[in-house]
Amino acid sequence: MRIGILGTGGMADALGAQWLRSGHEVLFGGRDLARAEALARRWSGDHGTLLQAADFGTDAVLMALPWQAAVEVARQLPLTGRVLIDCTNPVGAGFRLLTAGTPSAAEQLATAAGPEAHVVKSFNLCHEDVWRLTPPVFDGRPLGVPLSGDNDEALAVVRQLVRDVGCEPFAAGELAQGATLLEATAALLIRLWVGEGVDAQSIAPPGEFAGPRAPAAVLTPSS
Repeated sequence: MRIGILGTGGMADALGAQWLRSGHEVLFGGRDLARAEALARRWSGDHGTLLQAADFGTDAVLMALPWQAAVEVARQLPLTGRVLIDCTNPVGAGFRLLTAGTPSAAEQLATAAGPEAHVVKSFNLCHEDVWRLTPPVFDGRPLGVPLSGDNDEALAVVRQLVRDVGCEPFAAGELAQGATLLEATAALLIRLWVGEGVDAQSIAPPGEFAGPRAPAAVLTPSS
């Protein structure tokens, strides 16, 4: 695949390196061309401006900028027909979800990019260092990566990119609901991991204790 990466920070570095190792073509794009060039040189990729990265990413574009900057950049770039992967987290001081009471960051990004761009929320629940693991496997279990989006073809592309990192893709629903849940989950996990210094993974019981799984199951107060 041809993947354009918007941004030159940790997420761009980690995921770009993984996808290059998997045999994809990657162009790192940034406002700071020196940083973009340094990433490209480190991982044997290409580099250029944000516009060049958007043009290059005919199969997928990773939005790896702070979310408010991401929305502004999306308004300025030609993203028609692009699969736009949103790994941003709108989390501010005090681990506050900055989009509370408004559309999710992913929905705002979709509005800014235009109706012909296909936004998929994913890769937002883990720190950049997790994505540097080759692969991210813990106690013999590959990391699960939720995806939220509205376009089946775009979701299929991102599922493959998740597998190429060595992870298992999970469906998290349509963008209007799934992205909101993923962003709120990220805020909670960051609060627990960073703010409280606790093992956030321990809040979820093993699957066999998670309750009914059938889609038609009706949970009662005693469930």
